[in-house]
Amino acid sequence: MNKGILGKKLGMTQIFLENGDVVPVTVIEAMPNVVLQKKTVETDGYEAIQIGVEDKKEARTTKPEKGHAEKAGTTPKRFVREIRGVNTAEYEVGQEIKVDVFSEGEKVDVTGTSKGKGFQGAIKRHNQSRGPMSHGSRYHRGPGSMGAVDPARVFKGKALPGRMGGERTTLQNLEIVKVDAERNLILIKGNVPGPKKGYVTIQSALKAAKAQ
Repeated sequence: MNKGILGKKLGMTQIFLENGDVVPVTVIEAMPNVVLQKKTVETDGYEAIQIGVEDKKEARTTKPEKGHAEKAGTTPKRFVREIRGVNTAEYEVGQEIKVDVFSEGEKVDVTGTSKGKGFQGAIKRHNQSRGPMSHGSRYHRGPGSMGAVDPARVFKGKALPGRMGGERTTLQNLEIVKVDAERNLILIKGNVPGPKKGYVTIQSALKAAKAQ
């Protein structure tokens, strides 16, 4: 069954394994998550749990958010997400989920919002090749042909310059190197989406069996 936890990306560092290898890791702080709601097939058409992390300032909280959190006996949370594919019978509303739900060596999928990079050209945004840089070329970093002339328009899907980044991104089959239950930290091998202090969702790897 699936399981998951919400956390905040603190940054990257490196640690030494027992065999002496040095491994780059991303440090994620996952304070105890609270189960805010259980969704069932009978009431919602699917099974899931809604979890939240980090208290929200009262001035920034709406009345519906307050009422929703009070049902779980907690305060409104800043970051709320659903985890599907779980056995809802194992969870109760108001229950806390801690980092020890995962263990060292497990494979996980991490979802976050990628860093925003502003308005970028086609070369950086879509990995296109540039034109010749010699004199007389007169075509260096342009977006290329717009396609057929006859329609007198640009076809939908044409790779052009535009806003890059700031999108929901998932990296799959990342390995948990260490779980520090005392400090509520999870160390994941490699990088994960998003900037420092960005919120992420950690779930059991969907394709872990296929990757092995």
